Amino acid sequence: MLGLLRGALFPAAACEEGGGGGGGGIGSESRYEKLFKKLDANADGRVDIAELQTGLSAMGIPLGKDAEEKIFQAGDTNQDGQLDFEEFMQYLKDHEKKMKLAFKSLDKNNDGRIEASEVVQALKILGINISERQAEKILQSIDADGTMTVDWNEWRDHFMFNPATDIEDIIRYWKHSTVLDIGDSLTIPDEFTEEEKKSGQWWKQLLSGGVAGAVSRTGTAPLDRLKVLMQVHSSKSNKMNIVDGFKQMLKEGGVRSLWRGNGVNVVKIAPETAIKFWAYEQYKKLFTNKDGKIGTIERFISGSLAGATAQTAIYPMEVLKTRLAVGKTGQYSGMFDCAKKILKREGVKAFYKGYIPNILGIIPYAGIDLAVYEALKNTWLEHYASDSANPGVLVLLGCGTASSTCGQLASYPLALIRTRMQAQASVEGAPQLNMVALFQKIISAEGVQGLYRGITPNFMKVLPAVSISYVVYEKMKQNFGIA
Repeated sequence: MLGLLRGALFPAAACEEGGGGGGGGIGSESRYEKLFKKLDANADGRVDIAELQTGLSAMGIPLGKDAEEKIFQAGDTNQDGQLDFEEFMQYLKDHEKKMKLAFKSLDKNNDGRIEASEVVQALKILGINISERQAEKILQSIDADGTMTVDWNEWRDHFMFNPATDIEDIIRYWKHSTVLDIGDSLTIPDEFTEEEKKSGQWWKQLLSGGVAGAVSRTGTAPLDRLKVLMQVHSSKSNKMNIVDGFKQMLKEGGVRSLWRGNGVNVVKIAPETAIKFWAYEQYKKLFTNKDGKIGTIERFISGSLAGATAQTAIYPMEVLKTRLAVGKTGQYSGMFDCAKKILKREGVKAFYKGYIPNILGIIPYAGIDLAVYEALKNTWLEHYASDSANPGVLVLLGCGTASSTCGQLASYPLALIRTRMQAQASVEGAPQLNMVALFQKIISAEGVQGLYRGITPNFMKVLPAVSISYVVYEKMKQNFGIA
């Protein structure tokens, strides 16, 4: 792709414009005309979306259906489903003006060339820290003449048919994220562009992620229940391993008992996700500076607070899930029966047992999860990024899985204490121990390894959960017609 537009399509254009030419003039019109004729395969004076896709693909610029549709949405002023030459030329002129502004915002020393240090500096202002080597990798994807700098012509040619309209859009083109649910992650929610919000794409992506999460959690529910049982059954005379745990569940309640508590787990996905995204937007507004920008630290704080807010709102459902998971067959007829019995016997406070270790666990979990995720994604961008430097969903899922695992290792003892506090009224009975007393009891009776009981089935469910979630998410997106 690199330099192909200049070398093969309009070799004289660069000479006409020099190093920093603008978007208009006779040279530009000649350039647009040559390009239009190249795309107009049937020579009828109009280019439809199929011709645009075929023509760009033949030039080595396969941007994908979504990008080409955006070009038509912006350029097809008479809404006839085709671009005539005037519409085509006007779109490119308008687009070049936007690209020129983006170019100048990166060209800090105004020498007509973008260098790696300028990319690092520009992204740092936007709250994104990358290394010099990563910046060089970005420039290599645009640099057509091997100078390791990018002039206006190289910049324009590279982004001519990419519908990014400003530097923030271009950064999204370089660095992409996903809304896919990967289990217990509390990390920062994705940000949607204003265009995605207006077009309604955001709710389709959220719904796709929510359905994918529900299906994946249902598929791995037996392992999740086993984890809870292993966390709760801790006495030396009643230690439970994976095989014994499955045997006990099957013996006590049959196959159906393997999914006990999963209904609450699935139901809470929707409100938890919605609250997290809403809260994240509100917290971001508090930390946004006068220029409308938000830094990495502020973004992390906003994400952590959003996670805490969502957890606070849906925490009673977490308690219900645990009680149903450790309950015996016939003890509760469903989540509403469980809630009614807890309220009658223990009062409202019971729905927030274990809340403190749960909230405390968000800090190490979210911090380590985010740090590892960014480090892994940046490493991929540095070593394996292609021209578009877009990691893609599979790479992002891999990064998210690894980072979530590291976050769980750090916060798991607090998660175990939370589960014990949620369950001890029905399983361990009186006395009801607080967080500190439970820590002391576990350490004295089982040692440090006791704080990690149940972590094996927790890790066992990660790979199948992510795999199921990915497949369902992609199928949902296809059904919604989103890229």
